[in-house]
Amino acid sequence: MPSFLHLLKGDSSPVAGSVIEAHRREPGARVTVVLLDGAPPASLPADVSVRRLGNDLDYSGLLDLIFAADHVVTW
Repeated sequence: MPSFLHLLKGDSSPVAGSVIEAHRREPGARVTVVLLDGAPPASLPADVSVRRLGNDLDYSGLLDLIFAADHVVTW
């Protein structure tokens, strides 16, 4: 089961949403989005885990997510 981690900044590309959606559609995929400082709230499907750095996720937790993911995409 592939796992995808997307790191979104405040100035992330509008293409990010469509790529996240494509990853979400992969069979058995697990998708997590981390909103970095200044990133606006994301409107994503309910099966996409959304975390916010500095709110419900610290740097140590972010590092754990990075090493646990099969694919890390930064925007």
